[in-house]
Amino acid sequence: MKIANMKWPGLMAAALLAFGAHTALAGPGGGPGHHGQGPGFALEGVLAQVKAQLNLNTSQQAMWDSAAAATTNTRGTGRANMEKVQEALNAELARAEPDFAAVATIADAAQASNQTLRRQVRDQWLALYATFTPAQKAVVRDAVKARVDRMQSMREKFRERMQSRGSGAAS
Repeated sequence: MKIANMKWPGLMAAALLAFGAHTALAGPGGGPGHHGQGPGFALEGVLAQVKAQLNLNTSQQAMWDSAAAATTNTRGTGRANMEKVQEALNAELARAEPDFAAVATIADAAQASNQTLRRQVRDQWLALYATFTPAQKAVVRDAVKARVDRMQSMREKFRERMQSRGSGAAS
């Protein structure tokens, strides 16, 4: 069935489901390096950025390796889950009367699974952070602060651009 032949509500439902399925993997704070902690903050991303400065001990390095492997595995599983959603959506779109509720159910299950996996990995990185000395935590704090400041600056610049476009269009 071609998209041109779909009725508008069906097209919108398909688009929303597809968007929802892809954002389930990327999700709020999602995507590579983000595990539900909010945009611009992924602990493992910050830790990777400052790893050389942390001077990890043997135990911390073992925890790092485990968390890094779990992160990689979670991303692969998340992608596989979203591929299943995409396959279900494509199968339904091939039908004369797609069952979008069935696709939504599959997408919800994939999103729930991915969120559980992201939280498990996040908890591993937080457990590693909990073993840090005050000096190591200061390095991480400073890196997080720099990242948050950078994100705030980018938001402000974006807001200014959008406001200048709005005032330019109004004149």
